Amino acid sequence: MHGYSRLAIEATLGVTDMVEAMHHNILKLPLPFGKSTPAPRTPTGVHGAVYKVLQKSSGVVYDAVRGVTQLVGKGLDATFGHMYPELSHTNSSDERAAFLSAVNGVLGDHMAASGNPLTIQMGFRRNGQVLPITPAALAKAIPDASGKILLMVHGHCMNELQWRRNGHDHGEVLGAANGYTPMYIRYNTGLHISQNGRAFAAQLEELVQAWPVPVEEICIVGYSMGGLVARSAFHYAAQAQCTWLGHAHKLIFMGTPHHGSMVEQAGNMIDLALEVSPYSVALSRLGHIRSAGTTDLRHGNLIDEDWAGRNRFAHPKDQRHLSQLPPDVQCYAIAAMIAKEHCEIRGKLFGDGLVPLRSALGHHKDEERALTFSEGHSKVFYGLSHLGLLDSQDVCAQLQQWIGNGARHD
Repeated sequence: MHGYSRLAIEATLGVTDMVEAMHHNILKLPLPFGKSTPAPRTPTGVHGAVYKVLQKSSGVVYDAVRGVTQLVGKGLDATFGHMYPELSHTNSSDERAAFLSAVNGVLGDHMAASGNPLTIQMGFRRNGQVLPITPAALAKAIPDASGKILLMVHGHCMNELQWRRNGHDHGEVLGAANGYTPMYIRYNTGLHISQNGRAFAAQLEELVQAWPVPVEEICIVGYSMGGLVARSAFHYAAQAQCTWLGHAHKLIFMGTPHHGSMVEQAGNMIDLALEVSPYSVALSRLGHIRSAGTTDLRHGNLIDEDWAGRNRFAHPKDQRHLSQLPPDVQCYAIAAMIAKEHCEIRGKLFGDGLVPLRSALGHHKDEERALTFSEGHSKVFYGLSHLGLLDSQDVCAQLQQWIGNGARHD
């Protein structure tokens, strides 16, 4: 409740600012259509006099709304702060976890910066509960741990519990069939992909050092954004000379937007459209609440240099630093198309509904940016949606072929 109340207070203040900005822009431009400029000039003459009076009077109202809202927020902070000791033991349902994961996906960077108690902290989990990364805790929680670890990295606005869909969990099935111990990680998908990649590399190093038995092999399956986080983790692990790189033999991508997702690309175009007119420019603030992790999906940013020092809501071309697949690792890619045949127009336009086919396969018109998967290391499934990848038996069979028997030609 404390976390929700903070979001509500911040939303109220944000909407107040947006309405005030729109109000003032309309007052400055009384004509049906204003000039296409985000900052209309202050009017003069009779119009200017009227504008100044209305600006001051409305300013008193808006300031009053902000003042009352901030007082309410401080009162709620004080009230809920006393309740923490009573609520710290409360368990979370799968539904609540899914909702919080979605909220973190959209607002997670802001929540982390503002210290919101609903912010998800990265960590390995088992049955939805945080798993302490110590030798004793791991030995107790996983008494039958194998030397082979299967790491499952979820997608944007999701959590590790959502690997199970319609009673099926790829990690559980593949682990049992191949002698791997499946491990699941939960992370705040609203943070920059590079931030999660760096943290994932560090936590995986801790996991390997504390693992109950000697680690023989690591296989990573990244779904959607999870694949980008995994690629980023390899980059930062190489910089930090992590020992787990020597055990990581296979990296499998499922519906990963290597070169961006059309959903975020469309969102960026909406920002551009709203900024055309001074009457609608204030509404662009609504689009600017979306998280850093979300805007990273426009092109598939992987490292800090891809976004540092830039306005992430601007409209530049792809400026990513070149980044290929991790060396000395067998990499595989699974893509889906909602169309049942490759020649269908909707399949070419919409891919799996969220990720274009070319992006999921790593194809790019710039050869230096294109990702090269070995022959037989990629597969396209037709008549399947992005979420459908999670419980498809055909996808599971393909994963089994790659994980259990190595890559074969289709």
